[in-house]
Amino acid sequence: MAKSAGESTKTPSSPGKTIGLLTSGGDCAGLNAVIRAVVARAIQGYGWRVYGIRHGTMGLLRRPLEFEELDLRISTVNILRLGGTILGTTNKGNPFAFPMPDGTVRDRSTEVIDGVRQLGIDALIGVGGDGSFAILRRLAQEGGINLVGIPKTIDNDVGATEASVGYHTAVMVATEALDRLQPTAASHDRVMILEVMGRDAGHIALAAGIAGGADVILIPEIPYTMEAVAAHISKIRQRGRNFALVVVAEAVPDLTGRSVRQQRAGGTTTYGGIGHIIEKAIAGLTGAETRVTVLGHVQRGGQPTWDDRLIASAFGVHAVDLIAGGRFDRMVAWQNRRVVDVPLATAIERPQQVDPDSALVHTARGLGISLGDA
Repeated sequence: MAKSAGESTKTPSSPGKTIGLLTSGGDCAGLNAVIRAVVARAIQGYGWRVYGIRHGTMGLLRRPLEFEELDLRISTVNILRLGGTILGTTNKGNPFAFPMPDGTVRDRSTEVIDGVRQLGIDALIGVGGDGSFAILRRLAQEGGINLVGIPKTIDNDVGATEASVGYHTAVMVATEALDRLQPTAASHDRVMILEVMGRDAGHIALAAGIAGGADVILIPEIPYTMEAVAAHISKIRQRGRNFALVVVAEAVPDLTGRSVRQQRAGGTTTYGGIGHIIEKAIAGLTGAETRVTVLGHVQRGGQPTWDDRLIASAFGVHAVDLIAGGRFDRMVAWQNRRVVDVPLATAIERPQQVDPDSALVHTARGLGISLGDA
């Protein structure tokens, strides 16, 4: 039976390796499929032990350590269908600048490294985005930890991979939202604005906008003017259509060029609100009745799509095989319909934004979709 979190910090003797597994950063669909694949490959393929670390690096900071041994009972088909992560995750508490109750920050990285040593693991698999990878890689370098990364992010902005776990499900959710908004837009002669996630990249907005039949797609990589957007919507109405669909990524700047953020408890800020700004501007310039829908965290949840399950499974197996081959400081990636691995440093060198000359941008323009720049 799996250990309760923190039940023991001692590693039982074993002839094989013991590997650690944690999920870090924001949750997304497909993480449990990764966990299933890692456990299945490690135990059935190599006879190893797998420790699941709870709540990312927070599980390594707490004393007693928060972890559990994962066995084949969690490696069932049912776990494929679960959203989120059974291990929990966190996108707060950078151990190199950990926020303390008195408002100060403290470097607690040595505590995380000590936690890894207490577990007695031979290698660590970290499932995260570029921010998580930067932290985990620094910990690995300073603590001599054998690290392998698996990319996950709905934003799909991790470098060196064509797809990350969670992206396809997020696009599917946004596409379904457009499918549901279109009949309402047509019934009420409205312009519907859909604000989707995309921290610094417009991949979700672009893909969902094309798949969902949007008329306007606004992404942070391509500057826009409201005059161009209004002119396109007016042209649609002149052609006899009584509605329009607009998709905007949350990181799109406002009309003054500034990012739109919301203040949160604790002094943090998050993207959100550009959809309402676009809505008011369209109404003012066109006279159309407008409504805005903000998807927010709905894009992170729900059952993962088949392709997220497939990529997650392939990534998990390949990550374990990298450990077996003694290849560390690597990230698994999806390139040209194949699972490969790349240096972790290359993957986090810079975020992967939408290329304004990419095939999908060309496709959108070819379909007559306005990107707000003409």
